[in-house]
Amino acid sequence: MKFLENIVHKMEPKFAKGGKLEKWHPIFESFATLAFTPAHVTSKGTHIRDGVDLKRTMIMVIVAMIPCLLFGIYNTGHWEMVAAAGDRSLDFWSNGGEKFLLGLAVVLPLIIVSYGVGLTIEFIFGMKNGHSLHEGFLVSGMLIPLIMPADVPLWMVGVATAFAVIIGKEIFGGTGMNILNVALLTRAFLFFAYPTSMSGDKVWMAGTENTAVDGFTGSTALGDLASFMSEKPVFENLAEYTNNYSFMDSLMGYIPGSIGETSVIAILIGALILIATGIGSLRIMASFTIGGYLMGLMLNGIGGNDFLMLPAHFHLVIGGFAFGAVFMATDPVTASQTATGKILYGLIGGMLAILIRVLNPAYPEGVMLAILFMNVMAPIIDHYVVQSNIKRRLKRLKTT
Repeated sequence: MKFLENIVHKMEPKFAKGGKLEKWHPIFESFATLAFTPAHVTSKGTHIRDGVDLKRTMIMVIVAMIPCLLFGIYNTGHWEMVAAAGDRSLDFWSNGGEKFLLGLAVVLPLIIVSYGVGLTIEFIFGMKNGHSLHEGFLVSGMLIPLIMPADVPLWMVGVATAFAVIIGKEIFGGTGMNILNVALLTRAFLFFAYPTSMSGDKVWMAGTENTAVDGFTGSTALGDLASFMSEKPVFENLAEYTNNYSFMDSLMGYIPGSIGETSVIAILIGALILIATGIGSLRIMASFTIGGYLMGLMLNGIGGNDFLMLPAHFHLVIGGFAFGAVFMATDPVTASQTATGKILYGLIGGMLAILIRVLNPAYPEGVMLAILFMNVMAPIIDHYVVQSNIKRRLKRLKTT
């Protein structure tokens, strides 16, 4: 590896200012620093040396998402097979290899389109502005396919990714400057621009001929839950619903849903990695979960139809709640920065997610809108937290 590193560093002058390949420097610098430690170091002044830079941090987040990705691929293959057979009772762990390959054929193109479109736009902006490429899309490029339904058309993913990167990120100055989570903005664009492709009876199935089975319902747990608010619910009562979507099945991920959001166990593994490495905020994860649970309890107290009476702990394991709490709400760029602000940010976000989910039958998943709303409110929360600290210290100063 040292031999290759030396070759790369010797090539650097050709891409530096005044070199023959100067205009390609952003691309060269991005790949070189991704693979090896940069050759330039701080030459004066007090500084801290650390082997972990922004690229290494982003890669660690991707590592934390690997359990969700692998389980999502398998889960997608399972429900594809269920749809093809028209039999929902198929054993989840049977024909594992075939299911994984079937799921891989669906998920891999989504990943390729997400990274292909996003990185191409970043390359163009980097070369145009003469700066190195931003590392943030290393994470966003993986998050985007994980929060998508498996049957979403690839061209829609490409269009939505381009919109999110250009409008939600680059016009604000790139990584570290965006006010909204790029991956969630991608999903929001698709939801409002192409709602029929982001919700309905086949949000987890790929659009193949084998999945067109008459009489087979493929709605997600949230889709079936929302049906209680309609005139013709899929299930007669809440007991029938919870029997079909048991808490344990929802916790393990044996239910249909967006690619990376079904298995809470896989998400918790990712959460432990983020917390252990100091990358993810435990304050936000915990407060977001507590906020969602408290809102669920409050709505249970109101009573009413079966949608309102779903046990609060069920809300934490269905839909994108757990995934949003771990990988979306904790985005260090768009989340609150102060310690107290993180708790308020997570608490309010979790409560809003369940409130939107339950009280809006047209949109049973409220996590996306709740987090995007809190992204906008995060600077305000931090402002008032800081001002409160200043006032408290000034008051303390006057009394001494």
